[in-house]
Amino acid sequence: MAVDLGKVAKAKGIEYFLISFVDLFGVLRAKLVPARAIKGMQEEGAGFAGFASWLDMTPAHPDMFGVPDPDSLIQLPWKPEIGWLAADLWMNGEPVAASPRVALKNQLARAEKKGYRIKTGVECEYFLTSADGSQLADSQDTQTKPCYDQQALMRRYPVIKAICDAMLDMEWNPYQNDHEDANGQFEMNWDYDDALKTADRHVFFKYMTKTIAEMHDLRATFMPKPFADLTGNGCHAHVSAWNKGGTKNLFLDKKDPQELGLSPLAYQFLGGIVHNAEALTAIFNPTVNSYKRINGSITRSGASWAPNTVTYSGNNRTHMIRVPDDGRFELRLMDGASNPYLMQAGFIAAGLDGVDSDRKPGKPYFNNMYEDPAAAKGAKKLPLNLLDAIRLLDKSKTLRASLGDDLVDAYVKLKMQDWRAYSAHLSDWERDNTLDC
Repeated sequence: MAVDLGKVAKAKGIEYFLISFVDLFGVLRAKLVPARAIKGMQEEGAGFAGFASWLDMTPAHPDMFGVPDPDSLIQLPWKPEIGWLAADLWMNGEPVAASPRVALKNQLARAEKKGYRIKTGVECEYFLTSADGSQLADSQDTQTKPCYDQQALMRRYPVIKAICDAMLDMEWNPYQNDHEDANGQFEMNWDYDDALKTADRHVFFKYMTKTIAEMHDLRATFMPKPFADLTGNGCHAHVSAWNKGGTKNLFLDKKDPQELGLSPLAYQFLGGIVHNAEALTAIFNPTVNSYKRINGSITRSGASWAPNTVTYSGNNRTHMIRVPDDGRFELRLMDGASNPYLMQAGFIAAGLDGVDSDRKPGKPYFNNMYEDPAAAKGAKKLPLNLLDAIRLLDKSKTLRASLGDDLVDAYVKLKMQDWRAYSAHLSDWERDNTLDC
């Protein structure tokens, strides 16, 4: 063992460890382990019953073991006696192929073989609501265009400060906090890093934000569209590929003829994402509610800030993919429900397919997609609902080849159960509009 977690516990005053994993639905699962037992857990893993989480297993499956990654250790800033650890799942001596963190590590290994070190950053939007989630926490936050509203931001200063202070303590290098486009919506940004580290931090950020909100008698939700008339929660990802040493950005080309600052490699990677976008939607937008965001009507602020068409552009937020600066691009399709590991595994798999197949992303568009969508005539449309998205993922030979049949089959099966449960639900709208048909 390169890092002895038992010695780390003594040095840092850690009394307990949370050994955690994320299932296919993005739910964070954990066991709380006293520091005295961490040596055995580090060697053999913490035992879990796979059927008890969303991993498409049965009660007959053998024990599943979460082997903690010492490099992921985070000491809880608000409870420093507890250390959080991301774990990789193993069963019968083999990694569980249909588990999200393993899936991401597999894609990063593919990239590494090609000489690429993938770096990413995420922008996680969330709402602060009442404890029961029924209404916004701030009754004074009523502006039609509330984005960057200083008064509304500072009314939630205690919560925002607590979260940002925690990120500063953990040396994530947070650099800005803002009120977003919807009433009651916020975003907090920290430095980009290697993709696995960003994914681990994404998982922890959601846990931390929810926990600190609860400490203030509030609720933080990353639900894609919790309020029909307000902008939804996106989870935008910024992507670049570097050399193995992390010193050279392989996506950067100042002489790009299209003047977007992207290299031929970046355009191939982009081409793979464009080619596979419709099938990726099931991963990027994984809930029934997700499609109320990407196919929703104009919101109170005047724009949804969400795409419904597969297009890319320069520094233009109305497109699915934006190139805000030389050498990187921003994927704007993902929402707050997306699985931190699976979403990155998905776009890396698609990007590497683009490199392997020399896929072209087509021409960039520079129109306002909210006011003039006809200017992108011929561009592919995104799925209208979760069912269509699941079927497209199920039929994707590219993503099956990259992510593996085990993962795709498990994900499709569980998401179809979700869809059937939703379809069987009788809503008030149906009663109000068809009871007397």
